[in-house]
Amino acid sequence: MRRTSRPTDVPAGPPQPGNLPHELNRFVGRAAELTALASALEAGRLVTVTGVGGVGKSRFAAHAAARAPRSLCPDGVWRVELANVRLPELVEYTLAEALGLTDHTTRAPRQVLVDHLAERRLVLVLDGCEHLVDACASLVRDLLRAAPGLRVLAVGRRPLAVEGEQVFPLAPLPPADAAELFADRAAALLPGFRLDGHTLVDVLEVCRRLDGLPLAVELAAGRLRVLSPPQLMERLDDRFRLLRGGGRDVLSRHQTLRTTIGWSHELCTPQERLLWARLSVFSGSFDLEAAEYVCGGESLPADDVIDVLDELLAQSVVVREEARGEARYRMLDTVRAYGAEWLDALGDGRRMRRRHRDWYMGLATWCELDWFSPRQGEVASRIEAELPNLRAALEHCLTEPGEAHLGQYLAGTLWFYWAGCGRLSEGRHWLDRSVGLDVEFDDGDVCPGGDEDLEYAASRLKALWVLGYVAILQGDTVPALAALQECREEAERTGDATALAYAVHRTGCLALVSDDMPRAEDLLRTALSSYREIGELNSNVLMGQVELAMALAFQGDLAEAVALCADVRQVCEDHGERWTLAYALYVLAYAQWTEGGHAQARVLLDECLAIDHEFHDLLGTVLSMELLALVTAEEGDAAEAAVLQGAAARMWSSVGLPLFGSAYYNAPHELCETRARQSLGDARFAELARAGEQLEHDEAVFRALGRGGRRRAVATVPHPARPAEPVREKREPAASRTWKGGETAG
Repeated sequence: MRRTSRPTDVPAGPPQPGNLPHELNRFVGRAAELTALASALEAGRLVTVTGVGGVGKSRFAAHAAARAPRSLCPDGVWRVELANVRLPELVEYTLAEALGLTDHTTRAPRQVLVDHLAERRLVLVLDGCEHLVDACASLVRDLLRAAPGLRVLAVGRRPLAVEGEQVFPLAPLPPADAAELFADRAAALLPGFRLDGHTLVDVLEVCRRLDGLPLAVELAAGRLRVLSPPQLMERLDDRFRLLRGGGRDVLSRHQTLRTTIGWSHELCTPQERLLWARLSVFSGSFDLEAAEYVCGGESLPADDVIDVLDELLAQSVVVREEARGEARYRMLDTVRAYGAEWLDALGDGRRMRRRHRDWYMGLATWCELDWFSPRQGEVASRIEAELPNLRAALEHCLTEPGEAHLGQYLAGTLWFYWAGCGRLSEGRHWLDRSVGLDVEFDDGDVCPGGDEDLEYAASRLKALWVLGYVAILQGDTVPALAALQECREEAERTGDATALAYAVHRTGCLALVSDDMPRAEDLLRTALSSYREIGELNSNVLMGQVELAMALAFQGDLAEAVALCADVRQVCEDHGERWTLAYALYVLAYAQWTEGGHAQARVLLDECLAIDHEFHDLLGTVLSMELLALVTAEEGDAAEAAVLQGAAARMWSSVGLPLFGSAYYNAPHELCETRARQSLGDARFAELARAGEQLEHDEAVFRALGRGGRRRAVATVPHPARPAEPVREKREPAASRTWKGGETAG
């Protein structure tokens, strides 16, 4: 919640939030429009910037929002890019992603957004609404009603038609500003270019003929690599006559933009046009390797893609951006849409979408293997960057006839991202959709038998146990049990030992959070034994060992619990695994606290919390926070313990049922609260807990880690004797599957 005041004993947090991108080149002109938009945004809570594609709506809105006074938006300015979102039901997930929200509960995404924004004062820039008008209008209406401090700056080609909306039509640039924009972009390409007596007249005429549309002007400036301004004028005249299209009812600006893009397309070589069309299958950004695989082939060898891509970059058809020190590329949506039309006209759209699907299925497969390695953090970042393309691949699989099994495989393979990086809600969305589909085969039957059909069935079994796992973490036990029971029964019927082991494992996890410790112990031991028999070793297997240790610790067997987690810790260090390591450290800290080792418990929890926060694992974060609160109370600082408990209480609202509704998990919480209340009194405890609830997520973690200096190093704890049958077998990574319908050549 937004804070209107802050207790003096609660320190200030990190800088004001926001996610507006940095401007990479100079913003030109529009001084009067910027002033007018600032006034409109101050006077009203919903302003929609409208205009033809290419008029510069997105850049203008972002630049204006960045200038908004702090008094208007003390909680920041947040931009949501919707151009790559194709499905209305993903609008809410995309908004939550842009706001950095992580929610593990079964609450509807809209309710999560309402709760988050209810008492905040911020500006939300919704960019690219035109193809999702109904979904955006409904969401904006609900958010504005529930959040009186919210202001929305929408960007699209038409209004949202929501009550109270102010429409701000954006006109093309006047001649002087358009010429200045042309000169600025031309000078970046050709140092020394300037408007003078030789160039001014021609540039003004070019800009006039392009109707002052910024996109058209920038594309034209990009052609100065090969054409002079007079030559630009000549070719514009030719291409306008050749490419002007549309009926009499089509706006001239629309015709002009299409002419501009079509003219740029005509100036491309055949290979450049082909790559432009093929790149249109990407959603969001992509890297060179993806472009080479997906777009290389007939008429465009993969080795030539880099050179052709370089030419498209030079012509501003493709935009280059940096991500984690690596070059990535994206196409403006209007340019991408033009390429998509050409791809369909070539009759090659379906094949290219299959190649796109194949690449991202392969990426997910290898990222799943790399998750159990020192590259775990890189995997999390890579999947985050590729999420729009993975969504496109999932949607293709779940809507293309005969590919449901591929969607099940992909949704299940991404378990490490759904569970490990705070994406439970979206993962649940794809998993529910995938398991709800029957896999159809050539003869129309469903899974009639045979090796290939069993392989297809394995995809569904994986999606089922992952669905059960995600539902458990959300606290949604009934669907979890149903999915795991179906997985277990089908795995037994088909003889799939791997799926059976995972189903038994996750059923044991369900028993653990349901307080049935003897059953949890029995199921988890059975699953771990099965893993050893089939040679399975990965983060899931180690997590099963941690969960068994937790069940034993709750039953009083600390010695074996510590031995199991010490073994997990060693295996994690051997393999560079950090996500599961955090949970092992949590159990070791629990054992240290139980035996009075408060200082050692704190060091372990510091590392645990730092890792969980790094991976955006909200469940691990809040469990660590709860135990840190108790350790803090045991150390004699009841006031700080109360603040941490308040911060944890706020986090649980986004995770699910606090402490799973488990008496075992709740016992430390109750003990901490009792001791803090006894020391502080009920009134002071409640005051400090409320102060903790006011802390933003990052603030709470920063505060917990900052106590006594930020101690990030893992404690040196003697490793007790290993269990009699340690889970240490290794296996070589399997090669990626080659699916029916997949393609490896152009």
